[in-house]
Amino acid sequence: MASAVAQLVTDDELAALDDLPGRGGAWAVDGVEITVGNLDKVLFAAVPVSDEQDRRPEVTKRDLLRYLAQVSGAMIPYFAGRPCNVVRHPNGTDAAGFWAKAAPKNAPEWMTQWPNEDAAEDETRWYVVVDRPATLLTMGNLAALEYHPWTSSCARSHEPDWALIDLDPGTETTWEQVVLLAKMHQTALDHLDLQAGLKVTGKRGVQIWIPIEPGLGFDDTIAWVEKLSTMVGQLVPDIVSWAWSKADRGGKARLDYTQNIRNKTLVGPFSPRAVAGGPVSVPLAWDELDDPGLAPDRWTIHTLAARLAEVGDPWSGLLGLAQQLPAI
Repeated sequence: MASAVAQLVTDDELAALDDLPGRGGAWAVDGVEITVGNLDKVLFAAVPVSDEQDRRPEVTKRDLLRYLAQVSGAMIPYFAGRPCNVVRHPNGTDAAGFWAKAAPKNAPEWMTQWPNEDAAEDETRWYVVVDRPATLLTMGNLAALEYHPWTSSCARSHEPDWALIDLDPGTETTWEQVVLLAKMHQTALDHLDLQAGLKVTGKRGVQIWIPIEPGLGFDDTIAWVEKLSTMVGQLVPDIVSWAWSKADRGGKARLDYTQNIRNKTLVGPFSPRAVAGGPVSVPLAWDELDDPGLAPDRWTIHTLAARLAEVGDPWSGLLGLAQQLPAI
């Protein structure tokens, strides 16, 4: 059941952000002072639409920071204690972005970092751990538009505590087909007596996150999810392809189990997506699949806070749930 979300950034701290000039300045938030700049810079372009009800205006850096502050209480529990990869777009979504795994240079002392002792010489060693609003907001100031948590913790980095199912639509996949695939997985998970979280990606797809007890390795979770999704996919071969390349899928959906690899991530709960309009990846209750107004990019940086205040976090009961993956 969804529960109310703690407000980690105060109204006074939000007002202080609003009062800063466009060039930015020092912002006292979360017990520290961070420096933010270029607050009026557009990071997400507007999306022109004919229906005023679905208008998607541009998103400035100030808008992004306000959003991250407002949802930090809901977002951080899925990131705390685990490494985080981000996607940065310093010049906004109209320009190319890049993956950033390494902690930022000159990171403040209060920012938690984790050393990946298994890193090869050419691999990232120090990762950011998003465990407080100030860290999230510092990354937002660096134009980190997407946040991807590892499925394993820093303490047990080789033992995932989430198993992931990524319903990746093809070019010919309809939203109705995505919903059907999600419901088929729901039926299978119910039969296996497993609780799982449903999430729209903010783009076209849907993800299912299954909380599990640490102890299994990544080879175990990838094999288990492959078995489950293969069983589902065999029932609807006309809409599912197992081809690796999108070009070879004939426009069909892929049930992607390959995300269950160490340091291979999916976008995290409540993270924005780095596309125009600022859509957000949002956890859902399973019965929301029956909502005729549901769409994978329904909520944006400008609208998600209102939903969060109304319904809370539908996944709150999943955090730390130690489930065993049964034999299939």
